Amino acid sequence: MAAEAAEADAASAEALLKTPLHSRHVALGARMVPFAGYDMPVQYPSGILTEHNWTREKAGLFDVSHMGQAFLIGSDHETTARALEALIPADIVNLAPGKQRYSQLLDEEGGILDDLMVTRSLDPEEDGALLLVVNAACKIADYAHIEARLPANVKLIKAEHRGLIALQGPAAAEALAVLAPEAAEMGFMTARTMKVGGVKANLSRSGYTGEDGYEISAAASRIGEIWDALLLDSRVKPIGLGARDSLRLEAGLCLYGHDIDTTTSPVEAALTWSIQKRRREEGGFPGAARIQRELTDGVSRVRVGLLPEGRAPAREGAEIATPEGEIVGKVTSGGFGPTLNAPCAMGYVAKAHSTPGTKLDLIVRGKPLPATVAPMPFVPNRYKR
Repeated sequence: MAAEAAEADAASAEALLKTPLHSRHVALGARMVPFAGYDMPVQYPSGILTEHNWTREKAGLFDVSHMGQAFLIGSDHETTARALEALIPADIVNLAPGKQRYSQLLDEEGGILDDLMVTRSLDPEEDGALLLVVNAACKIADYAHIEARLPANVKLIKAEHRGLIALQGPAAAEALAVLAPEAAEMGFMTARTMKVGGVKANLSRSGYTGEDGYEISAAASRIGEIWDALLLDSRVKPIGLGARDSLRLEAGLCLYGHDIDTTTSPVEAALTWSIQKRRREEGGFPGAARIQRELTDGVSRVRVGLLPEGRAPAREGAEIATPEGEIVGKVTSGGFGPTLNAPCAMGYVAKAHSTPGTKLDLIVRGKPLPATVAPMPFVPNRYKR
């Protein structure tokens, strides 16, 4: 039986997809785990706590090649932007060249199918193209959803030939400038194409840790060269999925399938900031009537930050109650925040209980754990404005 189980595990591991950097993670001694259909590094030998703190203090290098990259291509920017605006609530028509925007792919009821990044190229010759980056677990469904709803004059081109890495932390700009001096001039949520250590790459000054940093997209056959060159810098260390999760939680950033999904709208998820004024007023995207109503009349529940008392964290799924015992919500993400040096969580609560400072209980193993509603991010963001 043991041999059969081992064979089954081996077959299961074989079925997992591998990023272009997979062999490098193994060589670095990473603990590999299944994630969104890929064999991914959850941590390296130094451990999640060390990796988390290193990213906050220096520069962490993440393999995010499992994410979906695709180009939306039309005859000109207006054509492509209008096609995308029929699917998401962000203002893409007025997205300037070389800029990036965060948004959500919505269903007809205004529920979130996925969240994504949209980038307009700075190159005038690429003016009809938009780069989309979507979540790994959703990319197949996302692509099918988008393709089924595009006009005949706009095409979706999957960029499966590309890899993606993220360099995050206060030393990220200086470390990257060694290989690409022009990168230091970039502002937050801007994008440029440049050589990184001799390899042509698309860079955006963005990330999902709350720190300054970059996401670097390049040919899958060459992304390893950039990874290797960055790791030659003593300020840069490889970081796994474990620390990526604790960093984004401290930054108050949503994880799809946990904090947002088809049961949540952008307004409930406190993502109203990602819907620009023109789109709020004009609508024209899936679920617009619901979202406009929520913007005007308010919502019955909202995503909030929560700070539990003591050192014990509350995990996803824990019920949220008033001190009197009334269940008013549920935790969607929770854990211990290494930088905060305390547990933190986020979840949805009834609007009446969402004001910062409100005292609530998180039900952990059947017992009430006192907590306070708190503003997010839990750790101040340090984006390059």
